[in-house]
Amino acid sequence: MRKGQAAMEFLMTYGWAILVVLAAIGALAYFGVLSPDRFLPDKCTANPPFSCTQYKVLGGTTTTVNLTISNNAGSDLQNVIVGFTCNDGAIPGTLVAVTGNTSGVLNGNQGTWSFTCGTTGAANVGQRFKGNYTITYIKAGETVDHKSGGTLQVRAE
Repeated sequence: MRKGQAAMEFLMTYGWAILVVLAAIGALAYFGVLSPDRFLPDKCTANPPFSCTQYKVLGGTTTTVNLTISNNAGSDLQNVIVGFTCNDGAIPGTLVAVTGNTSGVLNGNQGTWSFTCGTTGAANVGQRFKGNYTITYIKAGETVDHKSGGTLQVRAE
């Protein structure tokens, strides 16, 4: 057998094997078996001085987002305003309700805000939902606005 023929047979044999493996991986990815969304955990992150303590996303034609944020600033906060953008920051959410004191959040306490996303920012039940929120607040005894924020990534219920 010539050296060229041996080399060609080697390349053809392993080439077909690699092609079959790539086709199998492509088929798994196409049908969603290898989708990373299936394996990502739900999470809600908040920048200091806040922490995201509870969250829930109700899917449907208009998605409802319930977000509970705790004040860890070491002082009372006044004029706490939370804004939410749905669909990873593409669509502004509409504030529906605020639970607790709407003018401020005492140190160590928490507030709950509810938002709705329009039909373009909606998530179906079981679908991954991504959103960002901003928090504008004033510390007790100050007059300057401060800003903070966070992200929410969760599967809609």
